[in-house]
Amino acid sequence: MIAELLSLALLLVAAVVLVLVFRQLQDCRVLLRRINTHRMAARSAIQKSRMDLMEVRNRTKLLEETVSNGTSAVEKLHKAISKTTFGLIDLFSRDEDFRKSAMKARTTHDQASSEIYSAVRTTNRALHILADTFIISKVEKRIISRHTRRPRNSDNQSG
Repeated sequence: MIAELLSLALLLVAAVVLVLVFRQLQDCRVLLRRINTHRMAARSAIQKSRMDLMEVRNRTKLLEETVSNGTSAVEKLHKAISKTTFGLIDLFSRDEDFRKSAMKARTTHDQASSEIYSAVRTTNRALHILADTFIISKVEKRIISRHTRRPRNSDNQSG
């Protein structure tokens, strides 16, 4: 009889311990799901900031290329108008002195306009470099510093 009561008590203790273990397992699963959710949210935020940075870079490149290509198009159109205008002056002018001064004006005009368009392109590149240095680099540094892991005190202490 004592053996039966003792075995029954041991079975009861084992059942209670088993129930407690299953509850602990369930709590651990819930916590693990929460941790995974937070980890995925953090990764998503990091990925979003990386994508935002890439978008800023692409927009600055697009802006630089747009200004450069627009400058080239305007320059070509300007050269065509200049060539036509000075060509017509050369073709229809009867005065040799006027023709020579027009040729001198054309040379000066072409040189000045070439320098101006070159300056626009150089300024455009310089502005792109400045934007890259000041804006994009700051954003990159902020993203990197925000997401670098710092060691915890408990990890550094040895017991």
